[in-house]
Amino acid sequence: MHISAKADYATRALLELARAPEQPLTCEAIADAQGIPFRFLKSVVGELRRAGLVRSQRGCVGGYWLGVPADTITLLDVTRAVDGELITLRGEPLSGLGYSGAARGLPGVWRQIEADAAAVLGGVTVAALLAEADGGVDPVPAQGVA
Repeated sequence: MHISAKADYATRALLELARAPEQPLTCEAIADAQGIPFRFLKSVVGELRRAGLVRSQRGCVGGYWLGVPADTITLLDVTRAVDGELITLRGEPLSGLGYSGAARGLPGVWRQIEADAAAVLGGVTVAALLAEADGGVDPVPAQGVA
């Protein structure tokens, strides 16, 4: 599975916003704090805004805030907001994938990988990641190893 730079940057930006939810942050401040290229971050934050995960205000006291509480934003929400489908095959969603003959079972494996990844990402919130960064518990629930 490939984790895009957009998903990584988007999550890091949301973590910065969650750390100080009472005040707006500019893209410049987020980019500086996280070492993210400013121009790239600007487009990523725009996608997060369109998804409702952040809100913005222009002007002297403007900037970005979380659009919803940090404990309701999962990594799955973030990934889907900036990348769309979680896993694709040659750019196409897995939902309509079907093979014949010897490869008939393969689409089910790809779909299971997608479901497992969605379960892990859907189980981790921005708030849990922030708590872990502040010395709390591991935000990823224990998973059985096959």
